[in-house]
Amino acid sequence: MMAKGPKRRFILGVLMAACLLFCILCLNPEEVRKHFHGFIQDTSSSFQVFQEYQKPMNNRTSDLKVPSETPVHPNPTKQEPTEDKALNVTQPTSKSTNVIVNPGPTEPAYIGDTYMSEDSVPLTNCLNSLHSKVSQTDFGDRFLKDIPVLQWAKHVSPEQYQRLRQYPGAHGWAVIDYNSLLESLSALNSSANRQMFDDWSSRGNQSGCIRCAVVGNGGILRGSKKGAEIDSHHYVFRTNGAVIQGFEKDVGSRTTHYTFSVNTLMNSLRSYAKVGYRRPPLSKETRYIFLPDHDRDYLMMKAAAMHVLVERGAEFNKNPTDIFGKDVSVEKLKMYHPDFIRYIRNRFIRSNTLKTKLKDIYRPSTGAVMLLAALHTCDQVSAYGFMTPDYNKYSDHYYDSSHHPVVFYANHDMRLEMTLWQQLHQAGLIRLYMHR
Repeated sequence: MMAKGPKRRFILGVLMAACLLFCILCLNPEEVRKHFHGFIQDTSSSFQVFQEYQKPMNNRTSDLKVPSETPVHPNPTKQEPTEDKALNVTQPTSKSTNVIVNPGPTEPAYIGDTYMSEDSVPLTNCLNSLHSKVSQTDFGDRFLKDIPVLQWAKHVSPEQYQRLRQYPGAHGWAVIDYNSLLESLSALNSSANRQMFDDWSSRGNQSGCIRCAVVGNGGILRGSKKGAEIDSHHYVFRTNGAVIQGFEKDVGSRTTHYTFSVNTLMNSLRSYAKVGYRRPPLSKETRYIFLPDHDRDYLMMKAAAMHVLVERGAEFNKNPTDIFGKDVSVEKLKMYHPDFIRYIRNRFIRSNTLKTKLKDIYRPSTGAVMLLAALHTCDQVSAYGFMTPDYNKYSDHYYDSSHHPVVFYANHDMRLEMTLWQQLHQAGLIRLYMHR
């Protein structure tokens, strides 16, 4: 009987302690969290972290539908070919060092939706310019009229280098050290290097609008008989393996602006020699626009401007005049600004590839860069030889001797580009040839 008393008191004590703990938990749970944080899973904060990580990027091409099936070439690193209002966030020392940003959801650091801006004076007073109507289209919020399309000597500074060195490939200056960049771009020191149409005033054009034909190499051009129409434009843009001889009736004969990277140029020279491609187009009116994927583009440009051999790298000791002709001059050379390449990737061709491990090799195709550069500099743009929804009907290139299906590479999103061309055409910003 004596044992029952202590046992009963023990049970009552346990019950009282349990009731007290229950009251503490109900009345002040935060105090309990402080003392037992290491033992309690904070499901609400974990969910917040997950939400932040999953926050969608400020995808300005979210309205562009990407096909669910996107086959890529087995070698993802192989290059082609074988193939909002802007806010001033700096206190610049000159008009050409303004930096403009797009307000909105937080971007991953590698996107870099921040760009240089500079004042530019229109070359024409074209009343029917695409630039006067872009704000009335769905592209109005994406379009930055003051972004520099081309880079030249005055764009180089330690501050700009620090800003752009974080972006790889054609999207920044990570591909080249500061001293080499300074030496190379110092060669582009004339007004001709910063203007896409440096000879416009000397052409004596009566038209008030700059009309441009942008010619891709797609098989849709074979048998098109669009050559004369193409050549009738003020300026004619071409890229990479632009085989002309023997195809003049379909693709024209003039080239005023030739876009390339040294890598795509060398690939073109190797791959298309058998169909007559020996070198880029040569003429008095031809300008050469480098797409700087690598330091080899800067080195080749510098050598061409100075009429010397390439000093180092993959093209060591090559003579640029063998490629661009003996009459090449610094005034005929231009180079795309990395801000412009990153801008068109971010705002016009925002591929889902940027969310994958292949994000560092992804960029707009050379043809896309060429067409979007024309969109930002010409008054009226006609596009020929670009991929259309019925691309399976045509060979990869207009100069193919037999049918070759279009090949897709992991470093480009050709289907997304195709959708963009359709949308620009429907918006009345370009006139796209569709073989109908």
